[in-house]
Amino acid sequence: MKSRQLDIALDADADLAEGPWWDEQHQELLWVDIFSGRVHFFDPGSGADRSIDVGQPLGMVARRHSGGLVCAVRDGIGFIHPDGDTFELVVPIESAIPGNRMNDGACDPAGRLWAGTMATDLSPSAGSIYRINSSLQVTPVLENVSISNGLDWSPDGRTLYFTDSTTKRVDAYDFDIDTGKIHNRRLLVDLPDPIATPDGMAVDAEGTIWVAMWDGGCVRRFSPDGTLLETLLLPVARPTSVAFGGPTLNQLFVTSARNGLTSRQLQDQRHAGALFVLEPGVTGRPPYLFRG
Repeated sequence: MKSRQLDIALDADADLAEGPWWDEQHQELLWVDIFSGRVHFFDPGSGADRSIDVGQPLGMVARRHSGGLVCAVRDGIGFIHPDGDTFELVVPIESAIPGNRMNDGACDPAGRLWAGTMATDLSPSAGSIYRINSSLQVTPVLENVSISNGLDWSPDGRTLYFTDSTTKRVDAYDFDIDTGKIHNRRLLVDLPDPIATPDGMAVDAEGTIWVAMWDGGCVRRFSPDGTLLETLLLPVARPTSVAFGGPTLNQLFVTSARNGLTSRQLQDQRHAGALFVLEPGVTGRPPYLFRG
């Protein structure tokens, strides 16, 4: 385990902070508080944090190439328009399954959006992963998913990494950038911990994979062949996701949650729900924008 200088970027007191996404243009960290239905804009330089209410739970946010934001919300895919704080649901998903909601997601190297669903009551195998192209066509890619998390790509764009958290594993797929199709699923990392669960992830410029460990109180870094390279300890039990940011992408931001912790646990974890930041010794890559 390595010891690095860990700072509190924002003591957000969030219930379930997730989906950190670095906005290079505005030098802000976008993040969501899932059940409050809010998209946050955090300026590390000033420490200011503002938010937009989208009116329903949401799992992820990213910038659109044409301006504004794309969000995966409970009912599907929506846009926050560049002219202000107006939110619009543009693609309903799984409207016939009212017990499901959208969770984590990310954009691929071609600018397609990938986002997954899950049961709000955590029923197993109730969700799916969908691919949404620039014309907003929705294609199911994976079924029988329980808790979709941790989508990211290798630096060359030829490998997709994905975590269905309940499986306690990170899987890798061969990825076709032109078509967006995946094949050759294989186990990258097996994490059979009785308590800790893999959550959100980010791939750095060297191709190593950083995984937040829910109930593990740490972030783990793996090589592209699945070898554990290091473990970074945190002062909270429930880190949720990670993202590279900062002017040179040399900082690692970590979101965390208070959700589900007991009163005693919250007393012991005064900064649960905070955003943390550290310098991991490697740089990230700019996140992909949505072309839709």
